[in-house]
Amino acid sequence: MKPFDVIVIGAGMAGASAAAHLAATRKVVLIEREPQPGYHSTGRSAALFSEIYGNPVVRALSRASRPFLTEPPGDFGSTPLVRRRGSLFVATAAQLERLREFAALPDIGPATVPVDATLAREMCPILRDDYVAAALLEPDSMDIDVDVLHRGYLRLLRRRGGVLVGDAPVHSLQRDGRCWAAAAGVETFSAPVLVNAAGAWADAVAVLAGVPAVGLQPYRRTAMLIDPPAGIPIAGWPMVIDSDEQFYFKPDAGLLLLSPADETASAACDAQPEEWDVAVAVERMQMATTLPIDRVRRRWAGLRSFVPDRSPVAGYAAEAEGFFWLAGQGGYGIQTADALARAAAALIAGLELPEDLRRLGVRADALSPSRLDSSRAGP
Repeated sequence: MKPFDVIVIGAGMAGASAAAHLAATRKVVLIEREPQPGYHSTGRSAALFSEIYGNPVVRALSRASRPFLTEPPGDFGSTPLVRRRGSLFVATAAQLERLREFAALPDIGPATVPVDATLAREMCPILRDDYVAAALLEPDSMDIDVDVLHRGYLRLLRRRGGVLVGDAPVHSLQRDGRCWAAAAGVETFSAPVLVNAAGAWADAVAVLAGVPAVGLQPYRRTAMLIDPPAGIPIAGWPMVIDSDEQFYFKPDAGLLLLSPADETASAACDAQPEEWDVAVAVERMQMATTLPIDRVRRRWAGLRSFVPDRSPVAGYAAEAEGFFWLAGQGGYGIQTADALARAAAALIAGLELPEDLRRLGVRADALSPSRLDSSRAGP
């Protein structure tokens, strides 16, 4: 049995970032069930940073992550993590009132600029004249290089002495005295603290450890790449998002990435796209734009996992000593990774959240799994 201070299960973005932060002061092993870290949700993200995306807890975590993404430490890597993109939330006449209500929220208004229909079509000329009534621009949203960010955390983990073990599904978790014993692949690891960052499989990991599940529900989301309009430069287009999030699209390596923003309840699995969702995306795109879609070049799906209140879960389980939840990031796990990893490292050590997180409104009780006790108890 190999002894460590912390075992982290799941080497996607959440687990990799948390393990890297923890390895600064502790001996950490990061265990991944797949041969390749980030194979599931991390590797299938639309890769956008937006401070106005998600609920208030998510938005606060995103704001706290911006400084790291825009100016990472010099030893993290030489490749930029983000590139300015801008996001354009478009509304039909029927959606205008909801768009105005959204823009009036205290943390949304300062980060956005109202845009009329004419300017919206100038920014993205394929939008139909009879579709867009108005829009809201978030000028400072950014594309995230997910692969560079993820590899940077894994590299930092190793540089700090952490160990990554891949192709090692966890098949047994037991608490023996002061330590957890995790049997993964052909090895067994022990540590006083076990961090459950298993993404869509986090509830299954908890059950394996004899810890009550938090009610995590994975949802499938579909994405695809389509050809851009011929002869029109698209690199400077913003990400275009329907104000009710019925679809979104953005430039991606010379093509357009398109999603119907679907949420179909799913078991934890290697998610695959359904033809129905692809057809819905094409239909919605053609309703909103003049772009003919003759073929889909590539399609894929990923899982976005939420607990009932749609905020992340980060904190110790009351029912089991040393069992720490780091789950439920939904579709926001990439853009919140730095702040959530720093929060997790502080909470694991029994410390207050970092000052910048508290200043931006992140509270430990809003992340704690104990907030879910009443909802998972049932009627």
